[in-house]
Formats: sequence, structure tokens, C-alpha cells
Amino acid sequence: MSDLSPSAYKQQVLNDFNNRQNYENEFHRRAAARLVELAQLQLGQTVLDVATGTGLAAAAAAQAVGPEGQVLGTDFSSGMLHQARQKIETLGLTNIRFEVADADEQRLPECCFDAILCSSAIVYLTDIPAALGRWHAALKSGGTLAFSCLSEDSPSASALFRAVVARHGLVIDNPNQILGTPLRCRQLLEAAGFGQISLVAEPLGFYLQDPEIGWTAHAKSAFGLQHVDWSDEKTAQCRQEYVTALRQAATADGYWNDITMFYVTAQKVDGALNAAGAL
Repeated sequence: MSDLSPSAYKQQVLNDFNNRQNYENEFHRRAAARLVELAQLQLGQTVLDVATGTGLAAAAAAQAVGPEGQVLGTDFSSGMLHQARQKIETLGLTNIRFEVADADEQRLPECCFDAILCSSAIVYLTDIPAALGRWHAALKSGGTLAFSCLSEDSPSASALFRAVVARHGLVIDNPNQILGTPLRCRQLLEAAGFGQISLVAEPLGFYLQDPEIGWTAHAKSAFGLQHVDWSDEKTAQCRQEYVTALRQAATADGYWNDITMFYVTAQKVDGALNAAGAL
């Protein structure tokens, strides 16, 4: 958020993810599986999964590259990595390991990885262009970058949350704005030296049946109210406005939380090939 120092913002991200007990919902499982599918990993490849969280994409990648391949999952949330290690033990995967690392400060060896993944997490980085540059350097020639992000108006429930708090004088940045259109994705990737750029946009919405759960998730997120010193009365008023708005827009199935997911892939290619891909 623009009014926070980088360290304060990072602490909010940690607070958010270290306390998530239900991260592995259907939304995140589907998003991670689809990203790995579109990355078209091959047997024997070496893969880095940045901001791996509970290791959903990393586990799928480890299965895709087989016993001869290797997957490294990194994250700076100890809570997420604890869940990831439990998952890998349960699945019996031996070609994967996890390390604590802040993706904004991660130093990577050059020309080391066949593929780099980042599932539903790139928007949390403080300097996306710099991260793309580091990832480009860390890929082997012909290597693949695959990340997922949301369109700038997704999720609709998040946009509604920002609109409600804005009426009370609080402006929350839209984290999906920087990568929120195909054109912006292409421009950032080309600036980092990537080519063969492809973007697949798919609906990933779901019904939100309990508006109170939606409010809590937004308020506690890194793009929420963690840093806001509001009175209990003002917070309660905002919560009620949000809940009322969702209920008014809901059908018998609940509030349709409209979401468009972008699955973006690109390659580290020779300059002559850079113009070949198109969004």
C-alpha cells in the first residue's frame, strides 16, 4: 500500500499468510494446477516456485518433472511453508525442497532454472519489474516463466470492499492494477527481456455465501485494514455496509464473486525471437 513503508507492508503480508488456515481452497487448487498445466513442464527439468505458499504449484510441478527433475519452492511465510512440508511428506515426493526466502530480495544463480513459477502471488511483490528481471536472468536460455494474476476488476467482492471503505475516507490501492490487463502484462515482460508471451484468461469466480466471511478476509488481508486505526464503531459501520451490499446483490446461491484469472507464460529467448509471441 502506498502509504506504508516497505517493512510495514511486508509485515502485513506475513500477518495475512501466517494466519491463513484455509488457503488450500478450491480456488487456489484450481489456479495452481492450471498454471502448471500451461507451463508445459518436461521430465527432468529444474523448477523454481516463487512464493510457493502451501506448495500447491510446487507439488504439481514435482510430479510433472518426475524423479529426475528437481523443484525448489521458496516463501517468506513460515506458516505457509510448514503446511507445504506436511503436504510433501504426505504425498511422498522426494524431488522437492523448500527454503525461506523473500521474493523481493531473493538472489538467484544465473541461467539455472528450466522454469520459474509464481501462482497467484506476484501482486504481493513490492517491485514486480525488478523481480521479472531477476527471474529472466535466472532462467536458462529457452526457459519458461509462468505466473498467474487477476484482471484489474477482479474479484468483484474486493472492488466492493475498496468502494465501501473509500466512502469512509480510506483509499486502498488495487493490487491487481499493475498486471490487470493483457497489454500491461506484455509491456512488463517485454521490458524484462521476455519473448514468446502468451496469456490465457479464464473465469474462476465462485459464490460467496457468507458475507461476514468475505468481510473478515478482506479486513485482515495485506490490502485491508491491518494498519488502520479506526474506532470499533466505524469499523462496524463499514462492515455492515459491505455485508448489506453483498446481500442485496446476492441470489439464492449467494453473491457471485466474479473473477477473471490471467495465466501468463513467457520464454527467455534470443532477441530475434522476441516478437514471435502475442497476447
